[in-house]
Amino acid sequence: MNSDERDCECALPQAETSPAGGYDRIQEESDIENTEASRMKRAAAKHLIERYYHQLTEGCGNDSCSNAWCSSSRGSHRLDNNAAAVKALELYKNNAKLCDPHPSKKGTTMNHCVRDDFKDVNYLTEDKVYEILHICGEKEDYSPLIRVIGRVFSSAEGLVQSFRRSKPPTKEELKSLQSKDEDKDEDEEEAAACSAAAMEEDSPGSSSRLDGAASGDNDVGKLGPDEVSVDIDAVRRVYQRLLSNGNIETAFLNALVYLSPNVECDLTYHNVYSRDPNYLNLFVVVMENSNLHSPDYLEIALPQFCRAMSKLPLPALAKLARLWSHYSAEQIHRIMETFQQLITYKVVSNEFNSRNLVNDDDAVVAATKCLKIVYYANVMGGEVDTEHNEEEDEEPIPESSELTLQELLGEERRNKKGPRVDPLETELTIRTSDSRRPLIPFEEFVNEPLNEVLEMDKDYTFFKVETENKFSFMTCPFILNAVTKNLGLYYDNRIRMYSERRITVLYSLVQGQQLNPYLRLKVRRDHIIDDALVRLEMIAMENPADLKKQLYVEFEGEQGVDEGGVSKEFFQLVVEEIFNPDIGMFAYDERTKMFWFNPSSFENEGQFTLIGIVLGLAIYNNCILDVHFPMVVYRKLMGKKGTFRDLADSNPVLYQSLKELSEYEGSVEEDMMITFQISQTDLFGNPLMYDLRENGDQIPVTNENRKEFVAQYAEYMLNKSVEKQFKAFRRGFHMVTNESPLKYLFRPEEIELLICGSRNLDFQALEETTEYDGGYSRDSRIIKEFWETLHSFAEEQKRLFLQFTTGTDRAPVGGCFPSAAHIAHSHHVGNMQLANVFNCVYIQCLAKVFGPLELCDLMPHFRLQT
Repeated sequence: MNSDERDCECALPQAETSPAGGYDRIQEESDIENTEASRMKRAAAKHLIERYYHQLTEGCGNDSCSNAWCSSSRGSHRLDNNAAAVKALELYKNNAKLCDPHPSKKGTTMNHCVRDDFKDVNYLTEDKVYEILHICGEKEDYSPLIRVIGRVFSSAEGLVQSFRRSKPPTKEELKSLQSKDEDKDEDEEEAAACSAAAMEEDSPGSSSRLDGAASGDNDVGKLGPDEVSVDIDAVRRVYQRLLSNGNIETAFLNALVYLSPNVECDLTYHNVYSRDPNYLNLFVVVMENSNLHSPDYLEIALPQFCRAMSKLPLPALAKLARLWSHYSAEQIHRIMETFQQLITYKVVSNEFNSRNLVNDDDAVVAATKCLKIVYYANVMGGEVDTEHNEEEDEEPIPESSELTLQELLGEERRNKKGPRVDPLETELTIRTSDSRRPLIPFEEFVNEPLNEVLEMDKDYTFFKVETENKFSFMTCPFILNAVTKNLGLYYDNRIRMYSERRITVLYSLVQGQQLNPYLRLKVRRDHIIDDALVRLEMIAMENPADLKKQLYVEFEGEQGVDEGGVSKEFFQLVVEEIFNPDIGMFAYDERTKMFWFNPSSFENEGQFTLIGIVLGLAIYNNCILDVHFPMVVYRKLMGKKGTFRDLADSNPVLYQSLKELSEYEGSVEEDMMITFQISQTDLFGNPLMYDLRENGDQIPVTNENRKEFVAQYAEYMLNKSVEKQFKAFRRGFHMVTNESPLKYLFRPEEIELLICGSRNLDFQALEETTEYDGGYSRDSRIIKEFWETLHSFAEEQKRLFLQFTTGTDRAPVGGCFPSAAHIAHSHHVGNMQLANVFNCVYIQCLAKVFGPLELCDLMPHFRLQT
């Protein structure tokens, strides 16, 4: 019998390989099979050693037993638990006789349990799973294993204790294994050592593993901030082994349905995590189930589990994010897809509208909150830069003189405390802007079906009110696309405008003074920079709150009502003049086609403050500017300093030179003969010297200090040399956006999209959304010819048309127009029947006799009517 048991092993099925499969793939599959077979052998060996130990300490239950190494035998030697453990190893090595079990009145501990029902198994280890699997495989009956999985995985206590990291074997155990039968199979020796360690834990005087946090090897206080006491690799191996059996997978599913409500109750009402931080283990174990995204889980099990996970306190969420940040990109992607699958399933299987809001769906909300954990793990697990942060402005932005009035009128601003910050972001001490390259692209976290059904006006209301009863998806901006976030920002800007207008009216009533409810700028075309600078500087000094009012521009000596078109023209003219190379504020790089701050500019800080205000006003008033900054400018606006890698797009020639210096294999000092002193040229071409270190001209760059040289060079070029200019620029930008959720919602590359628009033009979408008036329809001959001609235009001609109709040659976020365009009938009479446009409301007027040839011929003669 003993020999039969020893020879009985649960063999894994051989993997099928196609002839086209390479040798590496076959070798990898073979290694996996060998590993699994080895673990099964160790589990079987451990099972036998435990039987020897049980035989020495408890006996077989047969009063007439003649085995000298059985406690039931009258001639047996009584051994204490430690001696019995050592003797069990020896008997196993010598292939000693093993008694048949008989019924016994003596109770057994879990490790001593050899009965097929395993009713005493309340938690699992990898070896215990393989042991049960081995026994079930012998009898070809897996129902005991299914019952054990159902019992353990439906119990929070059992799951918390399962798959703990095991202690390494003691030196005495290892010596005992090495001193005898050195030719013994290595895997069996390891199993024997582990089994001995487990039996020693069960001996009197030692603490049981069921004691949880009181057990020394499970003390969470000894773990790092991103560590848990779960053996994650073991959990993955167990899942991989068991999920191939359909009946066993059903046990996991049913157990999760039973487990989740109890966990949610524990976290909501019993504050269980603060009492036992090991409670987080069960979330780690469950999330390793690779089948969570399958349809069977999406209906009930996964939504309930997400609701439970969303109840975790902030420290637990942060610890889970830190743990997952060590996962590979594939593992992060799997967890992310699990939550995304649930969100998409719930969205497409329900009919959400303005009355049935997606914000009220508990499953979608809970999955989104869980997805936030994965999002920050994705940021932390990638390339991050948490050190190079811009210093805050020393001079705070002046407070509005209307504050006292607002307090008297009960109109004190809710956002006076500053822009919103995500609590999990604060707990993790990391920001999205710190990310250089995440593990998986940020676009993977955007859920388009959710964006399509989200009612942004309602969602923005929930975002501003900040009630616990209503969830806003704006608190999880990673799941929203740029169009949806831009709409949320539009609502925020408009509400601020209306708020400032209301405050102005109330102020007028109280003070008896007539104040302008708009930010009115009256400028001369020939002196647009001077006029705008003087006016905006006065507003910034006297009452910065006026910058939050709706912009209204007038050109002196011209008629016209600013419904948006005049403001666009104003921005266009200001940008053209400020970025004129002859002005000298910005240097233009012919290679990159981008502008950079001129470190030797003679303009005062007010000019740079003005362009910062202009950029802020453009975002605030939903206008697009024709500016061309490298990405590092937008990163600096978000509070990050420029570093060496930012030179790649801002100054690629310098970047390549410094990169070659960093990778040079020869002697830098002897071959290149450079020092820590660099030179630049001013506006007149004169060289300017700068020491990167004190007495830099006397410090040679060597192989040892070249990294410092590269970092200091980039620091000077991107930060120190333009510090004065950029601080003024940023101050102006923040005058407009300081209370806006801009930094909360958008990443640096999305800020660029907001300001500059997209160069990708979708005229097919424009045609589909255009409306018609004045006798025209989609089927009118002239309309068909109009679109046929427009689609046949080259890219440059299409941009001219877009410039003509909207005032800019770029498309805003989300399409060619923020609202539907109109084509109407023009009643113009004359020799030249030109097309004309009202770009304030995007109305294109065409004459009845207007045809495709006229559209092509008269492109240079388009005129703007504002």
